[in-house]
Amino acid sequence: MKNPIIKIFALFCLGLLIIGCDKSPPIEDHMLDGDIVFDPSINNPEEFLASAKYPNPTSEDLDRHVMIAVHGFTASTFEWSEFNEWSADSTYRLSLVLLGGHGTSYDDFKASTWSDWAESIKLEYETLESMGYKKISLVGSSTGATLLVELVRSGYFDARTSPQNIFLIDPIVVASSKLQSIAGILGPMLVYVGSDNSVEKDEYYYHFKPQETVSELNDLMKTVRKGLEDGLTLPADTYMKVFHSKHDPTANSLSSVMIHAGLKNSAGSDIDVQIMDSDIHVFTRLAIRDSVSALNIENQEDAFRQMANRLN
Repeated sequence: MKNPIIKIFALFCLGLLIIGCDKSPPIEDHMLDGDIVFDPSINNPEEFLASAKYPNPTSEDLDRHVMIAVHGFTASTFEWSEFNEWSADSTYRLSLVLLGGHGTSYDDFKASTWSDWAESIKLEYETLESMGYKKISLVGSSTGATLLVELVRSGYFDARTSPQNIFLIDPIVVASSKLQSIAGILGPMLVYVGSDNSVEKDEYYYHFKPQETVSELNDLMKTVRKGLEDGLTLPADTYMKVFHSKHDPTANSLSSVMIHAGLKNSAGSDIDVQIMDSDIHVFTRLAIRDSVSALNIENQEDAFRQMANRLN
């Protein structure tokens, strides 16, 4: 099969097995995509955001470290719930932000842009900063990590308090999925992409990906890749570490290679990258997976401890 047109057509036919042809996907009531299930942070922000939980921080509160945790594309605050539970007795605090356009309905998700996704990160960062917090760090998984690199690329932190740490978990700059790669070619023909989510996972992750949001993700990755090719520098005194699964089925580990090559700290030296012995995308989230090995647990614990050690 040497003809590239034939290859694309074959991939398209294969994709039809999982791609909707109707304009409206068959959304069920148990899905996050519908009008019944919502991310709990929408109604109870004080249980997820440090800014809402401690609206009048004391001087002791302001001396604590706060880390903003950012989930990935189609996901929700659930993606960082395990780190939140793991950190329950820590001296630092976590803010689990819900990306813009996420956590409500399929239509809201469909209408959102990648710039919209980043707005909730900026809002919490600026709110904490205005309240007087000086020790602010960020961690992002998958697209959440890519959005954090984009904040660096855009110069967002230039006029703000520099984050003390930025951690990236399986950032997606280059996709592993061929279907993701040809989405820009097929465009509106895709309509939406379905997933093989379990009923349990449908409560926390969108089951259907509108082609509009797939295109937005492709645009985000393209923008970040261009920034990395041009060369990026972290804000002064910001530490970054990247963790990436060696056999990531969603975000090709080349993503972290590109980040390592294209992003330096303010002193001009390389950032830290750790390749994990894992075939899980977002290896820090082990809940509601079909199976979890001892190595999976060890990898999660390793990342959690390394991050926590820089927040105490």
